[in-house]
Amino acid sequence: MKLYSSVLSPYARKVRAAIHALGLQDRVEIINVNISASPAEVVNANPLCKIPTLLGDDGTAMYDSRVIVEYLGVVAGSDMLVPAAGMARCMVLRTQALGDGSADAAILYRGLLAAGIAPDAGPAVRQMAAVERGLAALERMARESAPDAVARPDAGALSVGCALGFLDARFAELGWTGQYPALAEWYARLCRVDCMRRSASQDTAGTSPSGASYR
Repeated sequence: MKLYSSVLSPYARKVRAAIHALGLQDRVEIINVNISASPAEVVNANPLCKIPTLLGDDGTAMYDSRVIVEYLGVVAGSDMLVPAAGMARCMVLRTQALGDGSADAAILYRGLLAAGIAPDAGPAVRQMAAVERGLAALERMARESAPDAVARPDAGALSVGCALGFLDARFAELGWTGQYPALAEWYARLCRVDCMRRSASQDTAGTSPSGASYR
């Protein structure tokens, strides 16, 4: 399989973490691309030209990150990341939506600033408020979680962890760890889990992407 990825994308990192969590690292070639250049291999696989995009063994393309994570679970024959059914599945998907949505808002905020919108302008304020509300909700969830809950992270935990990693790398000025201590402790434990450590090894500093290139 081939994963079209980027060192900057929290969504691509989530898929890389899922690959390691499911033990599929020897079956997936990770190809980092400059999505702004609309590379032909991505356009041919994904009409939206977004990353991450995955090509299966049979050439079937999967996108976005949430679909890819589910697909990888099917390939691995495992529901450890996304439960097969019931309320457990709904809760994991909800947490994944919160993690992805927090990353969405952060990326949109950076895109607005890059376009010349002032930080105190309405559109920018709205996106940053979404980030802060997301962090507050995750803080409450972290307080209620069991200490060993991150030992085998699901798709929701991976999504939240990768979003927080993006905030660490691109929004150091937020100082979120000081404001949300339970979440910071939860995140520190998650970062020690093998699949998160391995997915982080490919992340490097760089220019902020457009929000339109991700998911």
